[in-house]
Amino acid sequence: MNRAVALTASSAIVVAPLGASAQQQASPRRIGVLLGVGGSSPESSPAQQFRQGLLDAGFAEGREVVVEWRSANGEYDRVPGLVADLVQSKVDVIVVDSTNAARAAKQATRTIRIVMALVGDPVGSGVVTNLAHPGGNVTGLSIMQPELIAKRLQLLKETIPRLTRVAVFWNPATPSHPIAVQNLKALAPSLSIRLSFVSVRTPEEIDPAFSVVGRAHAGALYVLGDAFFLTHRMTLLELASKARLPVIYGERHFADAGALMSYGPSYEDLFRRSAGYVDKILKGARPGDLPIEQPAKFELVVNLKTARALGITIPDSILLRADEVIR
Repeated sequence: MNRAVALTASSAIVVAPLGASAQQQASPRRIGVLLGVGGSSPESSPAQQFRQGLLDAGFAEGREVVVEWRSANGEYDRVPGLVADLVQSKVDVIVVDSTNAARAAKQATRTIRIVMALVGDPVGSGVVTNLAHPGGNVTGLSIMQPELIAKRLQLLKETIPRLTRVAVFWNPATPSHPIAVQNLKALAPSLSIRLSFVSVRTPEEIDPAFSVVGRAHAGALYVLGDAFFLTHRMTLLELASKARLPVIYGERHFADAGALMSYGPSYEDLFRRSAGYVDKILKGARPGDLPIEQPAKFELVVNLKTARALGITIPDSILLRADEVIR
């Protein structure tokens, strides 16, 4: 009898850990990622950096975590439905990369934790009330949009000192854009620049928008950061090239595709850092207690090929500060 009891106890010792291990493997944490601005697909560079951030924290996709990828492809009317789908999937955390998605997620759930990978102005757009103590179920990273909007116009003027007229493409459907428009209006007189604002929210409005730019005799085009514009950048840049307009944007995909220059935070770096927020939340931290952080890495990319094609001489002061020069 004593030997039977010993064998039973021994079996219990062996079986219990195996059972616990199997349960852990069968129940990975679930993360929903809604892409729109930073990356158009799970294969994009920012998405890959998010995976790397998870790996750095000890979470391998498909093992410790399951990632539910969704992409709006710059179509804002799809965002609420994609958010609702993630909520119904009962994910533990939702990661978003646009103001529209952050607001939609906040409206859809008060219990699922939300991490902003990159949002222009979380306070100004009403997503949170305070950067240091966001409260509620939202935290993450801000891309300092108000400050960067001014910096880009200053860079454009420094690059083309003779510039006096600039057209600005903005999207009324983007919550942060009306604030950006007001900031640019306030800054322009100090740079002796006259701005012409052209609203664009659908692909059908892109071509007519360039007709407006032509009538305004603009010498350059400033495109405000937006998932829609990023998705349709090739169309925008082809029309800008035909109109011989230098373009500035906040993200390097534009410069890579033919814009004169781009200046803004590294989306890859922000996505990698957003995985750190996911890590803390999955380990028990409350989003409202995690301060919203700002970018640590900025990239100035200058397309010298485009400059030559447009007959623009890039000043040495710009070239020396550039993180990359496309030749």
